[in-house]
Amino acid sequence: MSSRSHSSRKHTLSPEKGREQTRLLNHYPLWKYVVLIVTVIVLTLSALPTWYGEKPAILLSSEKFADLNTLHQFVEQHELAPLQIEQKDDTFTLIFNSEDQQAAAKEQFTAAITPEDSLTYAYVSIAPNWLSQMGFAPIKLGLDLRGGVQFLLNVDIDTALKDQRQALMDSLTEFVHREQLRGTRISDNGTSVDITTRSDSHIGQIREFLSTIDNDWTVVDTPIGFEISAAPAFVSEFRNEVLLQNLATMRDRIEELGITEASVQRQGEQGIRIELPGVQDPSQAKNVIGATASLAFYEVKTGSDAQLRSDLILPDEYGEPVRLNRRPIITGEHIVNAQSSVDEMGMPEVGITLDSAGGDLMSTFSKSHINQPMATVYREYHTAPNGSTELSEKVISIATIQTQLGSQFRITGVGTSDDAQQLALLLRAGSLTAPVTIVEERTIGASLGAENISNGFSALALGLVMTLIFMALWYRRLGWVANAALLMNMLCLLGLIALIPGSVLTLPGIAGIVLTVGMAVDTNVLIYERIRDKMAEGRPYALAIDAGFNSAFKTIFDANLTTMITAVVLYTMGSGPIKGFALTLGLGLLTSMFTGIFASRAIINLVWGKDTRRDVRI
Repeated sequence: MSSRSHSSRKHTLSPEKGREQTRLLNHYPLWKYVVLIVTVIVLTLSALPTWYGEKPAILLSSEKFADLNTLHQFVEQHELAPLQIEQKDDTFTLIFNSEDQQAAAKEQFTAAITPEDSLTYAYVSIAPNWLSQMGFAPIKLGLDLRGGVQFLLNVDIDTALKDQRQALMDSLTEFVHREQLRGTRISDNGTSVDITTRSDSHIGQIREFLSTIDNDWTVVDTPIGFEISAAPAFVSEFRNEVLLQNLATMRDRIEELGITEASVQRQGEQGIRIELPGVQDPSQAKNVIGATASLAFYEVKTGSDAQLRSDLILPDEYGEPVRLNRRPIITGEHIVNAQSSVDEMGMPEVGITLDSAGGDLMSTFSKSHINQPMATVYREYHTAPNGSTELSEKVISIATIQTQLGSQFRITGVGTSDDAQQLALLLRAGSLTAPVTIVEERTIGASLGAENISNGFSALALGLVMTLIFMALWYRRLGWVANAALLMNMLCLLGLIALIPGSVLTLPGIAGIVLTVGMAVDTNVLIYERIRDKMAEGRPYALAIDAGFNSAFKTIFDANLTTMITAVVLYTMGSGPIKGFALTLGLGLLTSMFTGIFASRAIINLVWGKDTRRDVRI
């Protein structure tokens, strides 16, 4: 009997078929927790200065108060009682408890300092210094919450176009006189420049000259000459450029005034809306914003010069006529800096600094006109009784050029010290491309702003408390998680608003925050209802949580995406209050998604993250 040997068989099980897989449910990797914690900490720190709030203050820079001891003596003598006095370089910051104390202090300091000193209103944070050192600041409040003044300006585009036609007429007049085209007349009919001539021989010369002008002008032949009008494309582009340049000039002027948190925005086709939160005395701002003053420098025509009809005749400070070359040497657009001071005789003067192009023009002119007079012309637009805009020009000084001038020189005859300071401020901020008219002025008191803040945040607190109670009672354990995520959402939203440059919180913005509370809760409601549905199907609690979050995500994302599109459209197309509402709504959608899905899931993971589910194929 032979023995049979049996070979042993080795059995293997492939991982795909024979081995059970285990997936850990409700678990995040470490890096997600790190991102969550860091984000919440940063946004919480950003929200803290807003919690502390701001107080009215005065920023003072004066040679009279050279040190803290002198300032403290003045404060005690006049019983001003500031909460705190801070010094940074040569500027002192006096913080007060109320706007009334701030106004009383400004009155006392204004009477004590000189016009060359600087004193401005401000609001400063009372949060700990370490927060400001880290770069965190309170949320900027809008006009309806802080109080202040709003101006609505109309930009006179027609007057700016008239100046363009006048420049064209000056060129044509100079050509006609140079070529001695007798019998040729040039006139402005309000919409175009008309050229008429009695001689057919002049037509060809004029047509040849017109062919050299810019394509911005359309030339049409008439039986007795030409009609020149601005091309439609040029008018549209010119209108937009003028408005943008005026916006930039207005921002520069407000910055020169030292007004913080101002808003300068376009309003319609040729309007500008300016909001100055915290401004209690709008008179200075109104004078500077509405001013259209500028300087120009002209060659003075002496008696030996041949008088031309194109010469510009302007009165001097005594009303005597002065004959000038119609083309200015340089205009205010070349002025980059201006400072008021006094000369050796104690008379006010303004030091002018020109840009490189202006410096070259002045240098070239003065080199060839030594010992000849040059006039400084003050130009200003004002509104006539019939509502039209009129230009007034006068010669404020005539000086003999002693030597070749460069990009820096001084002018005198500018009036009082206050006039010199005002003129220097306007020149530093730039001259307006087109005159503006203040068509509406609206002032909101600080007390009304405080009432709006109180009412708005009271509504927010009431809605938040009622929501927290409902979620805790209806969803129990998961409701407490939703409440924690909702409070985290409020912190993150306030911190995000404070972090974004240029964001301003308005009363409609508070309405957007209240709406965000509902949006954030809606996210959790969708998730928790899905979890209930999965548990009703018989799934274990941990698996129901996992399936509930996964199945609700697409619905939540789609709903928030469509609302975000609406918020973006409102912010892009709207202005003022609409922008404030759209801003908080859009940011609230981001924070509610972050806390409602990511943060609440992280909390649940920490509580139920130990549960596993066997026999799940992956």
